[in-house]
Amino acid sequence: MNPIERLGAWVIASIEDLGGYTRFTARATWGMIRPPYRFRLLFKQMEFVGNQSLSIVMLTGAFTGMVFAVQSDFAFGRFGARGLLGSTVTLALTRELGPILTSLMVNGRVGSAMAAELGTMRVTEQIDAIESMSVDPVQYLASPRIAASILMVPILCAMFDLVGVIGVSYVATQMLGVNPGPFYNRMEWFVDPDDIWGGMMKSAIFGYILASVGCYRGFYARGGAEGVGQATTRAVVASGVAILVIDYFITLILAPMSVNRA
Repeated sequence: MNPIERLGAWVIASIEDLGGYTRFTARATWGMIRPPYRFRLLFKQMEFVGNQSLSIVMLTGAFTGMVFAVQSDFAFGRFGARGLLGSTVTLALTRELGPILTSLMVNGRVGSAMAAELGTMRVTEQIDAIESMSVDPVQYLASPRIAASILMVPILCAMFDLVGVIGVSYVATQMLGVNPGPFYNRMEWFVDPDDIWGGMMKSAIFGYILASVGCYRGFYARGGAEGVGQATTRAVVASGVAILVIDYFITLILAPMSVNRA
């Protein structure tokens, strides 16, 4: 094919892929609210998404806060505004870094695992076996995973924020010599609970994205072991890019609200 034909084929394939993803997520979302309700599968996935991801999220949050404290102290120190370090870093953690980094870390661990697991089930015909038993495979396999991600990623984000703030406080007040009075006073003054809830709302949306994309790629994997690997890679990349893009538009919506509140 010439370049124009290849471009057209790529556009058509992308539109078809987007349509397939939309139909898949619609089925999975509907499966979350209609019976039968498989709570055992939901709790199993909540443990996998939440409990098993807690250590890596807390580790990431602690060192992100500590590194950000060092860098911010260097910047603010040049202008004699070290007292703003606490409020600035905490706002950055709760509004952006917490939801984004939590979702990307969970995506790398959970989204890839979902794609690989469902992809293996597809190529070994286990999904076909589920369909032969008159069980909706999307509701059985995808809905609990997506619901668990929606519920657990915001909790992981809150833990990221908590550990990150502890890391910032320790490095700033104990290692860098920042005055604890202005540090905590301005943190309390500038950081509002809506900042925390806004970040958790973002992370719930990101959890939906990473789980739905991972399940979709795995559910329609083809080509044996190589196809499963490709589906897993595409799921992680697509979810990461989608999280960053959608975060921009969510921020555009929430930013005017923050200004009006201030």
